[in-house]
Amino acid sequence: MSWHAGLLGDGDVDWPRVLLLALAATVVLTVGAVAATSSASFGPYNPTWDGSSEFREDVQAAPGVEHHLIRDAAEYEELPANDTVAFVVAPDEPYEDEDAARVREFVAEGGTLVVLENRDGASNELLADVGAEARADGRLLRDEQHHFRGPTMPVAADVGNHTLATGIEQLTFNYATAVDPGNATVLVATSEFAYLGSEDDGLDAGDELRSYPVATAENVSNGQVVVVGDPSVTINAMYDEPDNAAFVRGLYDDADHVVVDRSHGDDVPPLTAAVLTVRDSPWLQLLVGTAGIGLVAVLSRVRVRSVLETVRAVLPARFRSVEGRSGGGGSESSRLGLSEHDRVEYLRRRHPEWDDDQVKRMATAFNNHRMEEDGYE
Repeated sequence: MSWHAGLLGDGDVDWPRVLLLALAATVVLTVGAVAATSSASFGPYNPTWDGSSEFREDVQAAPGVEHHLIRDAAEYEELPANDTVAFVVAPDEPYEDEDAARVREFVAEGGTLVVLENRDGASNELLADVGAEARADGRLLRDEQHHFRGPTMPVAADVGNHTLATGIEQLTFNYATAVDPGNATVLVATSEFAYLGSEDDGLDAGDELRSYPVATAENVSNGQVVVVGDPSVTINAMYDEPDNAAFVRGLYDDADHVVVDRSHGDDVPPLTAAVLTVRDSPWLQLLVGTAGIGLVAVLSRVRVRSVLETVRAVLPARFRSVEGRSGGGGSESSRLGLSEHDRVEYLRRRHPEWDDDQVKRMATAFNNHRMEEDGYE
């Protein structure tokens, strides 16, 4: 029986089995996609409009930059702070005492902390803990005159003279807030037609129209803290709008390590979490590597045997009859049914796409397989 006998019956395709295999393949691919991606807003493994997979891929593609995904704030202790930029994007939970202390130590040792936030919650607490003065206002920023697709998507084109703002002319926001700079340096600000309010409010007589800072930078101890009033500059829907990607790249242009801190946000996808766990454990790497080598060896042996059985199944009837009549005596060629030359010539005709080395290796392997079956070592 040939290898395709399981799918063909009397020359016809066994459609139920084909459909079952197609369904199984679809299920496996779907489960794999779900396990490798996330639906979390601002998630680095979320490929939809509100994820930041493009930002993550941009960092990974940057020459000379090593990308890290932090799932536990304790990992800050293992980073070379002087050469590292850490992005904290709209955390869902506050940094407790030990975690806040780790981030504070990271900044104190020379690290750059970039906080992107449009609320006044967990990020502001972290900014206070590390000793920064800038704070996210938390109210929605609007601009009736200078915006992208509406007043809630203001375009901030007042760019300051700072190295972190080099090469950009504007930032394009989506549901942003202002940044109260304190003594920090303003990198980018809105036009003079901007105002702050709640999400349901529009412009009224009581609103103050003026230019609001939306990105700041300040030195804290030996490090630096950057605050941006909109985490949306990193999401897929906004990353390529002027000049968001260029600004974000400029924040880590001189760094050797870039960290995306998800320690206080949604979990990463399970498949990604497993890969990161293995990558961080030399013992798990050794175990997985050993298991992989063993699996390849087993599958290779099974594949060779399958091919050999296929060759036997499609041998011409005259060869099979000779093989059936062969006994234990005589030469090795007679015991195996046909000569080495016959097998090579048959395989060459059967598989014209094989080169001479492949044909000879398969003929030799087939001879060895037959000898094992007949009790010859």
